[in-house]
Amino acid sequence: MDTGGFVDEKCENRLYVGNLDLRINEAALIKMFSPYGKIISEDFLWHTRGPKKGEPRGYAFIQFSRKEEAELAKEKMHGRLACGRPLVVRLASEKHLEDISHDHSKRSLPEANRTRFVNGSSSGQMSRGEKVAAIKNKLKSLDEDEKRDPKKQKR
Repeated sequence: MDTGGFVDEKCENRLYVGNLDLRINEAALIKMFSPYGKIISEDFLWHTRGPKKGEPRGYAFIQFSRKEEAELAKEKMHGRLACGRPLVVRLASEKHLEDISHDHSKRSLPEANRTRFVNGSSSGQMSRGEKVAAIKNKLKSLDEDEKRDPKKQKR
């Protein structure tokens, strides 16, 4: 990524922390990451509307005072279990696709999306064939769910 010589230092020391268990609160998150450096800000995201209003979204951002502290925290905490779930920790400036080879969530992507990621297309655009394949996969999944539990109501 060419930034034209401009580097936003704030992003260099800001971490994305994902796959957080709903039992993890802001204080626990700060306690987990504080051994790696001085935390200067923490953004814990919450649902603001809908049926989950007031519940954690499952991810947060932590900003350290220095880039080296953020990198150390990323190295030590990525994949570490917290309440039985492996944390996903990366620099906030990193794209998800750069880290996907280390992330087990790749297996849960629909086949059409997986192919697109592997081929390196980051435009976010799906071809017509990929869209059709994704819809067919979704319908098949819904049909299988209905066969497993026929009492489920159709939406």
